[in-house]
Amino acid sequence: MFFRTIMMMALLVTVTACSTTDSADVSDIRVEERQDIAGGPLDGTEVYDRSVLDGPAPGTQQDLVVNVGDRVFYGYDRYDLTPEAQRTLEMQAEWLKRYPSVNVTIEGHCDERGTREYNLALGERRANAVKSYLVALGVDPMRVNTISFGKERPAVLGANDAAWAQNRRGVTVVD
Repeated sequence: MFFRTIMMMALLVTVTACSTTDSADVSDIRVEERQDIAGGPLDGTEVYDRSVLDGPAPGTQQDLVVNVGDRVFYGYDRYDLTPEAQRTLEMQAEWLKRYPSVNVTIEGHCDERGTREYNLALGERRANAVKSYLVALGVDPMRVNTISFGKERPAVLGANDAAWAQNRRGVTVVD
């Protein structure tokens, strides 16, 4: 009988803990009393940060990555923009117009094939292709810098087509 009473109380606590909180004021979510595994109360109050609940801060790198996309990909030995890359850059341009105080650097990257010098030049052409497209869409050229890393900073390690495809990229980084 005692065990059944304990189980009913545990169930009641669980159901009560699952009740919803008004989402209009989530900054005040607090856990006043918690229990450890043995059932005893824990000291202290946890306060949840509003930014964790609301998502990335507007105008940040994380906001760009989550809501728009920060990279475009290229074919082997290419620096022309695919239709998919153009769509991503159109969204980036709109995002940059929404945050006029944000400046970015476009990184040009290559896969591991080719010489260091060749890949630095190709990475520069890739970064400049991104910048030119953003400028053509109305972004102030003074807000966009470019840099080439060639093959020096691979996103994915490996000597295969899948890794190479991920490393041939242009990445927009919030300054």
